[in-house]
Amino acid sequence: MTVRTELPFFDLSPDRNATLPPEARGMARDEVRLLVVEDGLTHARFRELPDRLRPGDLLVVNNSATMSSAVDATMDGEPVVLHFSTWLDDGRWVVEVRTTERTPYPSEGLSAGTVLRLPGATATLRAPWLPGGRRLWSADVTGDVFGLLAAHGRPITYAYVRQRWSAAYYTTVFGRVPGSAEMPSAARPFTERVVLDLITAGVALAPITLHTGVSSPEAGEPPSPERFAVAASTARLVNDTKAAGGRVVAVGTTVTRALETAADPAGLVHASRGWTDLVLGARRPARVVDGLITGWHAPGASHLDLLVAVAGEETVAAAYAAAVDTGYLWHEFGDSALLFGRGPLSGP
Repeated sequence: MTVRTELPFFDLSPDRNATLPPEARGMARDEVRLLVVEDGLTHARFRELPDRLRPGDLLVVNNSATMSSAVDATMDGEPVVLHFSTWLDDGRWVVEVRTTERTPYPSEGLSAGTVLRLPGATATLRAPWLPGGRRLWSADVTGDVFGLLAAHGRPITYAYVRQRWSAAYYTTVFGRVPGSAEMPSAARPFTERVVLDLITAGVALAPITLHTGVSSPEAGEPPSPERFAVAASTARLVNDTKAAGGRVVAVGTTVTRALETAADPAGLVHASRGWTDLVLGARRPARVVDGLITGWHAPGASHLDLLVAVAGEETVAAAYAAAVDTGYLWHEFGDSALLFGRGPLSGP
């Protein structure tokens, strides 16, 4: 499968990586910046989100909670880090081997039968998980993996985050169902105050569950299949909102993927659960989601195509150009955007 992830309209310099949580920069979570694209470009703070939505709109959130999915291991005596991405129906796990510098382990050093030693357990690589890939592997893991992660795991971090932060920094206000390898970070800026202000403003909220796997850092790598569930109550709220003329706003690419997987060709959402391998983009636009709250994604990330599926390439290009020009910060501790993709793209 070829995935187009080459929207060539921005370069990301290292100083745009958010290397610290907002709380460590003297800010509340909901004080990060929010770029709103709706009939123009508006710069705001995330706590202003209720003012940017309308009574009758529906926010759909991901209630998946983040696991501490990185565990120190050794492979042939060499220290490495093993990332646990998701569990499979046959009891195996999808894993990623990383160096202690938090870069992908060279693929030529991995093969079927490779054994990694963990605290009180072993993981044996069996086969690459995705066709044509060698970054993610299925593995047999001895013992209770969830217990292993609770006792010895830590949140997955990448090289741009120089310090370790406890699991509390990788939670969202909506996280209730453990299962994500990485935080569904679009929801990180939400606070109880923002949620209460949304409800007071007449904006409804409904949950889905999608357990995120590890990120895909390689340009052109398709999104991994992920576990999801859309409840009948959420499907009904989405359909009723659309029928009443309200807007369905997804909090993150995870929510967008789940809702669009559960939608039929006419755009009606049905209760659904299982695995999704849906790839959204210009050739498969969104049928349900009208707006999207998202963080900022690196050049080449497959998430960019999903943004285009919701908001259109012109809107995404304009938003990223404005974010680059005005100093927005990237990644899970960075700033946010609310994209609708309608109307003229001009503004301050």
